[in-house]
Amino acid sequence: MAVLTEEQSMLRDAAKSWVQEKSPVTAFRKMRDSGAPLGYDVDAWNEQAEMGWAGVIIPEDFGGSNFGYLSMGLILEEMGRTLTASPLLASGLAAASALILGGSDAQKGEWLPKIADGSLVATLAVDEGPHHAPEKVALKAEKSGSGYKLTGKKTFVLEGPAAGLFIVSARTSGKPGDTDGISLFLVKADAAGVTKQNLKLADSRGVSNVEFNGAEGELLGEEGKGWPVLEATLDRARAGVCAEMLGAAVQAFETTLDYLKTRVQFGQVIGSFQALQHRAAKMFTDLELARSAVEAALQAIDAGNPDVPELVSLAKAKMGDTFHLVSNEMVQMHGGIGMTDAHDAGFYLKRARACEAAFGSQGYHRDRYARIQGY
Repeated sequence: MAVLTEEQSMLRDAAKSWVQEKSPVTAFRKMRDSGAPLGYDVDAWNEQAEMGWAGVIIPEDFGGSNFGYLSMGLILEEMGRTLTASPLLASGLAAASALILGGSDAQKGEWLPKIADGSLVATLAVDEGPHHAPEKVALKAEKSGSGYKLTGKKTFVLEGPAAGLFIVSARTSGKPGDTDGISLFLVKADAAGVTKQNLKLADSRGVSNVEFNGAEGELLGEEGKGWPVLEATLDRARAGVCAEMLGAAVQAFETTLDYLKTRVQFGQVIGSFQALQHRAAKMFTDLELARSAVEAALQAIDAGNPDVPELVSLAKAKMGDTFHLVSNEMVQMHGGIGMTDAHDAGFYLKRARACEAAFGSQGYHRDRYARIQGY
């Protein structure tokens, strides 16, 4: 495990205490059953913002605490344990990262304080098909007066229903697949020409398909040179979702382990069966390895290391495989009750599948890692 500073330990402990008291899995079930239109509990989000979580990576000059990405990962890990639905990842991490990395001082001054205090939910609008492929941008951006007009569609935009600001990747030159010619834009959700189709994923979180029909956008960074900022932003978002997956996978494992120690079959606890012991040992060792990969990626981002892309892809591929395995085993080892909606196992399995697809699947990141390594 990473060696934490005193401030990081306090932050983690505060997050652990809050999610257990205010946002247990029963709260997620209640939110899901209520059909919450945004896919999260607004009051719970306001509490998270009041605790400063939305400003953890944001510089102090813009209303944040500048605690870094490992600190944000500690919060997301605790939230993952109880499946807390929140726009923290999309807004306080992904969108904030894009502004920090690519924004002008004026843009940072306008938007980062609102993200930090939770009054604005911002999100990335990147993918245009069913799978993560950030370089395959077809959405067009054309100069119009002092700004740009955006025309095209984005799919599965995380927290789209709640978003007040989209950070949109668009093409100012080149063709889909080219990394040159991609630009980033700030587009207000209520701008003329923006329409949203709000959806719910299998894990009950809110996403949107967004159509831009001549919507006005403000350039973020340099025209045609947005790819490096976009890739660095996505790597930060990937590391964040890995931290949340880690928390959920650890909780799923611990819940399953408790069941193995208490469920009696054939006159003895099922945890005494060697076959189940082997499967539990496999999960434990995979989780330890995944934790090392996730924490290494977050620490590399904080340190500004050049090997962030390969460490992030390594973490996302490993964490995806591990959470997939543990969520499957959680259902199987609980037997019949694990197959029912009355048990929480299904929530973890659905969350695993949604997180695997977010910001690139295991296959995407294995391919990316191989490319980076020159294989």
